[in-house]
Amino acid sequence: MEFYGKRTLLTLMDKEKPEQPESPNIHLRLQIQTHRETNEQDLQFSPPRPSIFPQSPWTLSHLPSPPPSLLYHCIASLHRHEGNIYSIAASKGFIFTGSNSSRIRVWKQPDCMDKGYLKSNSGEVRAILAYNNMVFTTHKDHKIRIWNFSVSESFKSKKVATLPKRKNNSLLNFNRTKNNNNAHNYKHKETISCMAYYHSEGLLYTGSHDRTVKAWRIFDGKCIDSFLAHGDHVNAVLVNQDDGCVFTCSSDGSVKIWRRVYTENSHTLTMTLKFQASPVNTLALSSSFNHCFLYSGTSDGMINFWEKERLCYRFNHGGFLQGHRFAVLCVVTVGNNMVFSGSEDTTIRVWRREEGSCYHECLAVLDGHRGPVRCLAACLEMEKVVVGFLVYSGSLDMTFKVWRIKVFCEDENVYLDVVGEKCDGRVKKIREYDMSPVLSPSWVEKKLQGSSPFQ
Repeated sequence: MEFYGKRTLLTLMDKEKPEQPESPNIHLRLQIQTHRETNEQDLQFSPPRPSIFPQSPWTLSHLPSPPPSLLYHCIASLHRHEGNIYSIAASKGFIFTGSNSSRIRVWKQPDCMDKGYLKSNSGEVRAILAYNNMVFTTHKDHKIRIWNFSVSESFKSKKVATLPKRKNNSLLNFNRTKNNNNAHNYKHKETISCMAYYHSEGLLYTGSHDRTVKAWRIFDGKCIDSFLAHGDHVNAVLVNQDDGCVFTCSSDGSVKIWRRVYTENSHTLTMTLKFQASPVNTLALSSSFNHCFLYSGTSDGMINFWEKERLCYRFNHGGFLQGHRFAVLCVVTVGNNMVFSGSEDTTIRVWRREEGSCYHECLAVLDGHRGPVRCLAACLEMEKVVVGFLVYSGSLDMTFKVWRIKVFCEDENVYLDVVGEKCDGRVKKIREYDMSPVLSPSWVEKKLQGSSPFQ
């Protein structure tokens, strides 16, 4: 396993050529790809259907139903001729994608019908965050834009704010650091790589390659705090909605936990997590009433996870998920125990944590991209006895894919299935997927006790 040091894919992407003005002759095209089993006949395409927007360069084709022998299937694949896909977010039945373009594309779940776009004056949308009817986007000009949209027959949106506000271009003073370095500029000096929104307080956190994290109060657009978080690029930031703890990770190889001092609107460092010397590219949090797990994806291909102690804010290292061959670039969680990871090795892995323990299983590997998987979003689909997921993936192969996965449990086995297919009067169980345990404390314990976890 190679260690990349500080020359990670995220840093190499920053050396790309400056954005060129979009030419009307450059068209984006939607291609639909199907996945088939060996010895299956090619599936037939349905006729392409143009977008409902005449000016849109995208067209849409529908995939036929997948053969029942697939554990999962890709239901759509959108292809750009130029430019990378940097970010994906989902809310209220819509998907938002950010790229080199100044347009944030909007798609309807789950079949990716083109619903229009959000138009900005600056492109290179590195991060998108969606919550209810609000969308937050970061741009090449190092500013944050806030949008409202309405869920009606036609998609309608409006830009409601730009941060920082023009009138706030002065210096913001803080009397909080011991070295009296209390002058902080409102605007980030380098690329804004990540965002997190604390719902109950209406605070937006932004992390940047300038190594700082800023906290913005949404209702008045003010920056209430700015602090130097790491010694290198800040790659991810997230907030625990239960207690307001802020988590950040960096190319310096560390994960840090911050708490807000409410009387001062400032933040203080409470804990630093560093298990191995490898850049940390992404974070995800899985929280329930009894358990809270923090996941971090690193450039050595590992996903480390920490479990929170119940009576304090301390996180203990629980193990790591091993399977990716190259850097893990994105991790998202859905529900209490499902984890999805995207990697530089072009694959997406589906993990499940055993309820009430640290034991993790790799359920499936989604292999369809031809380049590093840069960003992920996932949401839940419920169908009677089956738990289904929609997974959206953006890759540096300039494609955006939609995957449908269905999971149901029986005893100790997990089945990923397309339900409803019957054979000889009974439901056909398509395929039983034997789980490969990862290195975690419960797995080690079972191994020491002499019981094989593979049985």
